[in-house]
Amino acid sequence: MNKKAFTYKKSGVDIHAADKFVNFISEITAKKRGKKKFNNIGGFGSINDIPKDIVNPKIVTCTDGVGTKIEIANMINKYNTIGIDLVAMSVNDLIVQGAKPLLFLDYISINKVELTKLKYIIKGILKGCKLAGCELVGGETAEMPDTYEKGKFDIAGFAVGFVDKKKVLNKNKIKKNDIILAIPSNGLHSNGYSLVREIIKRKKINIKRDSFLKKELIRPTKIYVNDVLKLINKNLINGCANITGGGLEDNIKRIIPNKLCAEIDLKKIHPLKIFKWLKKNNIEDDEMLKTFNCGVGFCLIINPKNLNKVIKNFSKINKPYIIGRISNGSMKVRLKNEIKWV
Repeated sequence: MNKKAFTYKKSGVDIHAADKFVNFISEITAKKRGKKKFNNIGGFGSINDIPKDIVNPKIVTCTDGVGTKIEIANMINKYNTIGIDLVAMSVNDLIVQGAKPLLFLDYISINKVELTKLKYIIKGILKGCKLAGCELVGGETAEMPDTYEKGKFDIAGFAVGFVDKKKVLNKNKIKKNDIILAIPSNGLHSNGYSLVREIIKRKKINIKRDSFLKKELIRPTKIYVNDVLKLINKNLINGCANITGGGLEDNIKRIIPNKLCAEIDLKKIHPLKIFKWLKKNNIEDDEMLKTFNCGVGFCLIINPKNLNKVIKNFSKINKPYIIGRISNGSMKVRLKNEIKWV
């Protein structure tokens, strides 16, 4: 063998390591697949059945990433939850249309294939898929040594779901006097991390030594699929919104019909400890509301007569509460009062 010859491995790409990773994914997904007919991992494409229990199926698709929360994972060398975030960011959007998530694919781009790190990420993705009731059916891993610095990577997710045409949630179902419920978030989810990291940098905080921040900043995004789908199947929801980047106002206004307004009383919001910590770091209320979910992870818009039926579907710790009402108006969203941070 000519030792001076150019090879792909010498350029920084190890196909053998990537193949080992694909084999690992095939093995762990095969255990979960059971007697399902198609094995999609390692092929050129994914083959799957359309659900037979949906009479007039419509396909709903979503894609997202986890942003710079990845840098927190790198800071504390913890990668087993970032995959849950990846699934959550797509499937939580999917259910806003009333769709049940069925399939998930991932894309991982990395400086160099590190099997241990990638295995943790994939295990997190599989756990997220289990929580969301969908299946990991394929993906792509790209080794890109000149694009990413040593140890750096990015991930993206793609979710596919189906909904019966009659159960699609659209703006037309939202009516005047409907009430707006907040389902509590469990933390930051995967938004606002560039601002969080700037605070950490300026204050020279070592999050490895700060037990509160270390736990809160890596906490995986809450998956709302099961709770919300139960309500959709019982026809108890007129509309809903996943509160991600842009906060309450930007996300809720996307589902409000013309000539109606979502009036939200900010003093009714229950901010979590992590948001109170952020607020103390000289962040204006407008910036907090625009950047973070502030404790409201998901919103439901329902007929007030269904309030008790909706609440009964949640555990005590996860119970939604009223933060607003739909009224006539041209603003789509109107925020009043201020969040009580203390």
